[in-house]
Amino acid sequence: MAQRLFGEIEKGSKSMMTRKKIITHYLYNSFSTIPDLAKEIDLSVPTVTKFITEMCDEGYIVNYGKQETSEGRPPSLYGLNPNSGYLVGVDIKSYCLHIGLMNFTGDWVDLKMGIKCHLENTPEGLELLCRHIREFIERNSEVKDKILQIGINISGRVNPDEGYSFSTFNFNERPLAEILSEKLNYPVCIDNDTRAMAYGEMLKGNVKGQKDIVYINISWGLGSSLIIDGKIHKGHSGFSGEFGHFNVFDNEIICHCGKKGCLETEVSGMALHRILCERVRKGQSSILSQRILTDKTPLMLDEIVDATNKEDVLCIELVEEIGRKLGRYVAGLINLLNPELVIIGGTLALTGDYILQPVKSAVRKYSLNLVNKDSAIELSKLQDKAGVTGTCLLSRNKLFED
Repeated sequence: MAQRLFGEIEKGSKSMMTRKKIITHYLYNSFSTIPDLAKEIDLSVPTVTKFITEMCDEGYIVNYGKQETSEGRPPSLYGLNPNSGYLVGVDIKSYCLHIGLMNFTGDWVDLKMGIKCHLENTPEGLELLCRHIREFIERNSEVKDKILQIGINISGRVNPDEGYSFSTFNFNERPLAEILSEKLNYPVCIDNDTRAMAYGEMLKGNVKGQKDIVYINISWGLGSSLIIDGKIHKGHSGFSGEFGHFNVFDNEIICHCGKKGCLETEVSGMALHRILCERVRKGQSSILSQRILTDKTPLMLDEIVDATNKEDVLCIELVEEIGRKLGRYVAGLINLLNPELVIIGGTLALTGDYILQPVKSAVRKYSLNLVNKDSAIELSKLQDKAGVTGTCLLSRNKLFED
C-alpha cells in the first residue's frame, strides 16, 4: 500500500503532488477539518473532499470523529493513519548502535538502545551494520512490508542529498545510500549524526517554537548543527556544522581529521578520555584508577560520565574545564548568529550541570551581554535518543518535503 503511494509521488503528477501536500500538512497538524485543510493547501473544498475520501479508502487517512463546536453541524476531523507506514532509524555510535522503528505519525513502535557493536571502517564493518539492521527488521516482521525508508546517522562529512559519506564507509565510488539500499532491499537515506540529533530535538525535544537554534553535540568528538528560521542548515554540500575543527589551540595534538590545534582536541569526549588517563597515570586519584591502570579493555566514555555523576572529584574537575572551554567558543557562535536557543547534547551532556553551568558561565564572560541575554542555553531533552529519533524524522521528511 505505502510503496504504491510513494512510487506515484515520485512521478510528480499533479494528483500525487496534491496527496503529498495533504500528507505534509498532517505531519505537522495532527488533525484538521476538510475546510481548514482546503484553506491551508489552497484548493476547493470539493477537490479536497475527493482526495480525502480516496486516501481514507486506501488507508492513509483516518476519520478521527467530530470536532466539538458550539453551533451548527460539527465537522469531521481527519488525520494520518499511524499504521500506514513505518520508518527505521539507525544511530551509529563509537561502540554501539541505537535502532528504532517509528510509525507514520512519529510514535515509537520498537526501540533498541545500546546494541554492542564497534564498526570498523571496512567492507566487513558495513556488512556487520547491515546484519544488525536486518535482525532488527526481522524482529518486527509483521510490519516489514510497510517500512517506507531506513535512515542512518553517520559522523563526519555527509552529503545527504547525494547519499555520499566522506568520513565513514567511503571506500566505494558509488553513493553509500545507494549501496545500503541494495544490501537491505529498502530505500535508505543517510545524514550527519549531529544534524539528525538537532532535528529530533526540534520536533520531539525541548524546542518550543524557537526558530534559530544552535545544537552542540559533545560526544567522542565535537559537532554542531544550525537551525535557521526553523529549517536545518546543511550548507552547500551538506558539510556545515564542523565546529570541532575550528583551529584554536597552539598544541601538538593531532586531531582525527589529521590537523593540529582543533577545538575537538581539548573539548570532546576524546579529550576527556585522554586527559583523565594521563592524570591517573601521573598519580591522581579517581574511582576509575584501577580500571585505567590494570584493565586491558578500553575505557568507555559512558563510564567516565557515570563516574562524574557519582561525584568523582577528578572527573568533575575535567568535565567542568571542558565546559568552560566549550562555553568560550559557544560565546563566539552566539555573537555571530544571535540564536534564540543553544542546546547542549551528546554523551557529555549526560553529566548535566557539571558541564552546563561552566558553559553558561563562560558564555556570560565572553559573549556580548546584549546578544547573550536573548539566547537560552539548555541540555538536550531527548538525551541519547536524540539521534535515533532525528534520523527517523529526517527520513520521513525526505519522503515528503525534499
